[in-house]
Amino acid sequence: KEAGEEATHKAYCDKEYGETKQKIDELKYDIEKFSGKLDKTKSDSVTLKDEVATLQSEIGDIIKTQAEADKMRQEEYKVYVQAKADLEQGLDGMRLALKILREYYASKASLVQQPEAPEQHSASSGAGTSIIGMLEVIESDFGKSLANTEMTEDAAATAYEKLSMENKMAKKLKEQDVEFKTKAAAGLDKATTELASDLDSTQTELAAVLEYSEKIRAMCEVKPETYEERAGRRQAEIEGLKEALKILEGEAVLLQRDQRHSGLRGAAVARHHAK
Repeated sequence: KEAGEEATHKAYCDKEYGETKQKIDELKYDIEKFSGKLDKTKSDSVTLKDEVATLQSEIGDIIKTQAEADKMRQEEYKVYVQAKADLEQGLDGMRLALKILREYYASKASLVQQPEAPEQHSASSGAGTSIIGMLEVIESDFGKSLANTEMTEDAAATAYEKLSMENKMAKKLKEQDVEFKTKAAAGLDKATTELASDLDSTQTELAAVLEYSEKIRAMCEVKPETYEERAGRRQAEIEGLKEALKILEGEAVLLQRDQRHSGLRGAAVARHHAK
């Protein structure tokens, strides 16, 4: 009976040992997995938030750059409008002066009909031609300056439009990146909370399984007896043997007594029949 109980107990212990060890290995693997994912998720979230901060700073720089470009363009355009007006006014003045002078010298040339003063007429015509030529040079300079001013304005306007478009596109792309990465970081933060919860519950379960494993080990492992325990057990065995011996001796005395009584009764009966 004791051998059967020991075999059953051993089979139970082996089964519990195996299942407990497997469960501990699984929980340790899960803890390592959750810890790795948790660290990576936290790191990725921090990286995304840093990138969002950088993008927001860059968006701020774009806004500032565009505002400066807007102000500069307004000032440039204001200067251009004034310069154009001045040049057009000067050009119109030169053209008017040339028209008057040409008409004046043309009419004067037609009125001079006196053949006796050709030298005076020649001098007058030469002076008029010189003045007109000088004014034509000034007119040409005004025209060139106006053309250059308009070309400079066109180039500045084109550069401004290009910069504005580039800033608009860059700002839009960065804003989209901010939106995407902000959502991604929020998702990672949620995952971090869930992983932390999973890790905590797994660690709690592992602690419970380890505690159970210690109880199984204490129940199943045979501990070496101390001297006091051995001495006590032997003393108990001796006491038990003594008690058994006393019982046996008592039973022997009773048996002998019963046998004597039986013998005496038999002898009495025999004597009675003999009479």
